[in-house]
Amino acid sequence: MASVKITFKPSGSNPGEGFIIYHINHARSTRQVSTGYTISAKDWISKRFPLPLRERIQLDTALIRRITSRLEHSQQMFNAADIVEEFTIFRKNYTLLKFLNRLAARLKEKGKLRTFETYTSAARSFSRFLSGPGSIYLLPGEDDIPLDYMSCGMIEDYQIFLERRPVVLNTVSFYMRILRAVYHRAVDDGIISDGNIFRHVYTGIAKTVKRALPIHEIRRITQIDLSSQPALDYARDMFVLSFFLRGMSFVDMAFLRKTDLCNGVLTYRRRKTGQLLSIKWTMEMKAILDKYPRPNSETLLPILRHGDINDFKYYRKKAYCINRNLKRLGKQLDIGIPLTLYVARHSWASAARTKGIPLSVISEGMGHESELTTKIYLASLDTSAVDMANSAILEAVRQTDVTL
Repeated sequence: MASVKITFKPSGSNPGEGFIIYHINHARSTRQVSTGYTISAKDWISKRFPLPLRERIQLDTALIRRITSRLEHSQQMFNAADIVEEFTIFRKNYTLLKFLNRLAARLKEKGKLRTFETYTSAARSFSRFLSGPGSIYLLPGEDDIPLDYMSCGMIEDYQIFLERRPVVLNTVSFYMRILRAVYHRAVDDGIISDGNIFRHVYTGIAKTVKRALPIHEIRRITQIDLSSQPALDYARDMFVLSFFLRGMSFVDMAFLRKTDLCNGVLTYRRRKTGQLLSIKWTMEMKAILDKYPRPNSETLLPILRHGDINDFKYYRKKAYCINRNLKRLGKQLDIGIPLTLYVARHSWASAARTKGIPLSVISEGMGHESELTTKIYLASLDTSAVDMANSAILEAVRQTDVTL
């Protein structure tokens, strides 16, 4: 097994400070690693290492031991230079944010834009955690950590960071599940070993407040005259069209091509799951589409600028503007929940459920990979039907003659 000796090298340009150096010895050979970690000469002499530096040295030496063990199991001859090479490559190339962004880039290449968006959002959030005030995980000059340095304590601290922002429990779970997926991908790729570091944080899905509208509210939104308010009119049309298209997600709507509509059937592949879906094109859908003629565009709907199918940034900007105008419309109509494009998707699931359509059919219609996802949508439905049933039961009890 390799041995690691930690030494201090005085700085030539900054008197009173110096650098931490590792000397790795194995198979009668010694190599040194300049870590870039700085410490004052006074702290070095007294061995009063700052907490982040002390923890980083412990993580580094643990990584060196794991690299040595892996090389030993390979049953190939190696020396200190081989250990230093692997250690240096790992610290440079296999960092959490760099690995996460690589996975996000692959998702974008595959056209999974919504998932790409969630990965980049998670990367930004975790970056803020690492570089935030009081963080013990980054040393001066750093903006990322090696994948192998992720730990239970770090993930628990990240959950506390999220809760203090504050965010709802499902948002905490959202980021945790993305990080867990990235972590497991690194395990599957053989980059790190599984330390089960997510066992103490929340990765479930809590029941949310109702985000679905009943049919009579959808009817109000559909029938209101917004001709004097073009921005709200357009936002309403995109909302209603999403509902008509079985709650189609906005990213799928944005990137529909004219060629996807053929012989009265709209056929498309979901960006998130790759599932192929077909929807019968109806007169209601055609009426909305006819309001926005686009003779020179490849795309079917009036969402992307000039029909540029690669304009992902503009798609995000458009979604933001539509949701902002939908919220204005919701207040104008005195709707009890914030109106967004996502409400259209929930509302279709709710309407289908209240019509007695089987869960399996709703799941297929929405393009879910499993019925569990559909159940999550339906978990937040209006409880009025249950309340009505309970009222009927109580009324029956009141009307029952009781003979003593």
